[in-house]
Amino acid sequence: MTLPERVVPPAGRTRLWWEIAIVLALGVGQSAIYSIVQLAYRLTDETPLAEQTATLNPSRSDREVFDLIYQLLSLGFAVVPVLLVCFLLWRTQRPHLSALGLDGRGYGRDAGWGAVLVLAIGIPGLGLYLLGRALGWFVAVNPAGLDAHWWTVPILLLSAARASLQEEFIVLGYLFARLRHLGWGPWPIIVATSVLRATYHLYQGPGAFLGNLAMGLLFGWLFARTGRLMPFLVAHFFIDAAAFVGYPWAAGTWPALFGLPG
Repeated sequence: MTLPERVVPPAGRTRLWWEIAIVLALGVGQSAIYSIVQLAYRLTDETPLAEQTATLNPSRSDREVFDLIYQLLSLGFAVVPVLLVCFLLWRTQRPHLSALGLDGRGYGRDAGWGAVLVLAIGIPGLGLYLLGRALGWFVAVNPAGLDAHWWTVPILLLSAARASLQEEFIVLGYLFARLRHLGWGPWPIIVATSVLRATYHLYQGPGAFLGNLAMGLLFGWLFARTGRLMPFLVAHFFIDAAAFVGYPWAAGTWPALFGLPG
């Protein structure tokens, strides 16, 4: 495990907890609350969980140009929490974002490790989803609810980048740094951030909680050992990009797995 960073004195702890709460409320923490409420709604609905659908990238207007504008605005505002944590953890001396595991070195090797993580997470994750659909643990997930336009694939790729940046910058980079400052040890941080990651995926069903909890534990353990954020940014992007862009083909090939008519 990497060495702990400077611990904040007691007088600064309350302010730091408020900072963490504000950062989370602007992004993944807000999503976690909504996911809990949405899961409660789904479980109390008359329609069985396995027959419900969650659309990850829905269309935002029935007029193409405004759909594109709304998509871009949504993506742009979604990365504001990422800019905020970069501002909060910026260091005057180089490397400026070393607290986030970004030091400007070894990005080629990091990308290679990210590709390995894609296989380590993506294949078991797909298997868990197929098993979970059969057991009724997942709703039918539609990763790409957009109509077919010239900009559909670029927007889906930007959406994958947004998810990667927002989740890994905040859940791994920011929270690991701030919780170390509060004196937390590696494993309490790994477990807490993994539970948070799992919670904001609850809208997809209990199976998504288990899958993302396992992903969070692996990502957290590796990040605690290496302190390098780039492999997880790369892995998260490619996993989501494959799901978002590959959905139309997969849904057409195996419609029953996605809750669609054959």
